[in-house]
Amino acid sequence: MSYGGTGKMMEQLVGSCIFAQSGGPTAVINASAYGVIKTALEAGNITRVFGAANGIKGVLEGKLYIMDEEDPDELKLLMNTPSSELGSCRYKMADPEENPADYQRILEVFKKHNVRYFFYNGGNDSMDTCNKICRYLDCVGYECRVIGVPKTIDNDLIGTDHCPGYGSAAKYIATTCMELSKDVHVYGSGVITLVEIMGRHAGWLAASSALAAEFGSGPDLIYLPECNFDMDNFIEDVLNLYHSKGRAFIAVSEGIHFADGKYVAEAKISATDGFGHVQLGGLAATLAAKLKSLTGAKIRGIELSLLQRCGSHIASQTDIDEAFLAGKTAVEAALAGESGKMVAFERETADGKYSCKCTLVPLSSAANYEKVIPREWINEAGNGVTHEFIDYVLPLIQGEPMLPREHSLPRYARLKKVLV
Repeated sequence: MSYGGTGKMMEQLVGSCIFAQSGGPTAVINASAYGVIKTALEAGNITRVFGAANGIKGVLEGKLYIMDEEDPDELKLLMNTPSSELGSCRYKMADPEENPADYQRILEVFKKHNVRYFFYNGGNDSMDTCNKICRYLDCVGYECRVIGVPKTIDNDLIGTDHCPGYGSAAKYIATTCMELSKDVHVYGSGVITLVEIMGRHAGWLAASSALAAEFGSGPDLIYLPECNFDMDNFIEDVLNLYHSKGRAFIAVSEGIHFADGKYVAEAKISATDGFGHVQLGGLAATLAAKLKSLTGAKIRGIELSLLQRCGSHIASQTDIDEAFLAGKTAVEAALAGESGKMVAFERETADGKYSCKCTLVPLSSAANYEKVIPREWINEAGNGVTHEFIDYVLPLIQGEPMLPREHSLPRYARLKKVLV
């Protein structure tokens, strides 16, 4: 039996598997979980399926849920359940050569439960964790197939056309910007609106607000971290717009920075996350205060914050389907003998119709690297995007899910989460 045209014959490896989620949640990460869990439960070579509580920390602490004991109907509801149902973490693991303690503990847990398959669902840092675990297990001679399942609304993973979670977040942002535009323009003129959107080093999320302007009403100006931010140019852009139209609507990525690399929002920075990344926020308020002093206009600084991550009520069905496919493919690849790889998407367009297929890339090529928007997809002035970006993102937001409901509210999965 072969997998994905690689010609690699499946080797019989019998044992249990662990699936874990890591990093920030999304609207569709649980669809990937269902893809992994369902496919693993149906696989003859996988004797038991575990879900780690709170990512790799659950593995280290031996907190494993027995997925075999879950109601199949509740598991199916994971397809439309937002956030990370098994719990997540932001835990930076040292290189195994520097500090092997965590890896020794992981090996101990794997041996105890005869874990021969490990699937880790996350973004750049999670792929780094996955890669380190794979390297360590290879080094000590413990046979276990390790596959990364991509996830990030930031859409900045290298090696894949796009990431599960991004399409739904982009759809949420575009729709919210369309609604905001209607709201803030109700009084005619005299209003400047700034919307702050996630994205530390890559502006994929903020750029998606351009869909609102393309197909209705949305931001007049968009500023991304791919271009150095110039405060004087920004003020000139906004004032010209405000004086000509009597209003202005601006979308800004939280990670915009000056030419020296300093974040515009740096005055508001107060913490870092578990991976050591700066936690940004407060940019809209900072810029709003600056514009208020210059114009006297009514200024609204709006931070989408967590709301843009898990909006399953407006998720993209394409995103849901592809997230499930990523999880399913991860298990099929491992069963076929693959290890040390991440599932990736390859875009195909035939007769103008979008489709994508799954492929595999080395974990080492995805770990800790970031994919940014090509400069040619950003306009010359650095305050908007080109139609090439619209063509890229539009297929990813397509489709309306039929959401299970109870009393007219979303019906999410209710797992028993029985610990081993």
